[in-house]
Amino acid sequence: MDWSSVAGILLALAGLVVGQSLEGGKLSSLVQPAAFAIVVIGTFGAVLLQTRPATLRRGIIMLRWVIRPPADGRAELKKDIQQWNQTVRRAGPLALERHMAAATDPFMAKGLRMIIDGIQPDKLRQLLDTEITAFETAERQAVRVWESAAGYSPTIGILGAVLGLIHVMENLSDPAKLGPGIAVAFVSTIYGVGLANLFFYPIANKLKNIVTAQVHQQEIAAAVFHDLATGDFSRIMDERIATLMRDH
Repeated sequence: MDWSSVAGILLALAGLVVGQSLEGGKLSSLVQPAAFAIVVIGTFGAVLLQTRPATLRRGIIMLRWVIRPPADGRAELKKDIQQWNQTVRRAGPLALERHMAAATDPFMAKGLRMIIDGIQPDKLRQLLDTEITAFETAERQAVRVWESAAGYSPTIGILGAVLGLIHVMENLSDPAKLGPGIAVAFVSTIYGVGLANLFFYPIANKLKNIVTAQVHQQEIAAAVFHDLATGDFSRIMDERIATLMRDH
């Protein structure tokens, strides 16, 4: 559990509630289902228009990382690198087969398989770099779902405000209907700007940091696989591990 994210969400909500109370306003005045529907549905409709459904689904699935981020795999990767190094030095590259069979990460299994198959080191590194690039591109496209939502929601909030004002103008002769229309108009803007700056942008930035860490670990692993394939690993493996542990 990432308690800093939980605390951030609670503080963001508390800031709105406390600020509204200090101004003498009622919390119920911020609860406008019509404004919420306009902003949220409109925002994700716009995001879906520019995004493939699979990418949108991936972005929504990644949302859970804000509260429960992926486990820090650096310690496990450090242990694996040390084991791979010892295995190759003692028994040769073919002995990595048992490590490949036990690997749960497809990228790690692929790198080990290439070493076992005797693929030329530079070609191995090229293939792994291509794999990393494809992974990073797909993950960052999913993260951009939230960046796009942050970009669209303030504008959709203004659209909701205009719709609310249209409702007000249509009911100038009926003062009883003016209040709800004005409320929708102003609250739509609050929802649009608030969601963008308190939630969507922070979510996108947090997910980008997680993806960056994952890509960095894959790059370290790719460099290790290249070293193992060339046989030039005894002097630099400790440096690879040190670089890995400096991540974040």
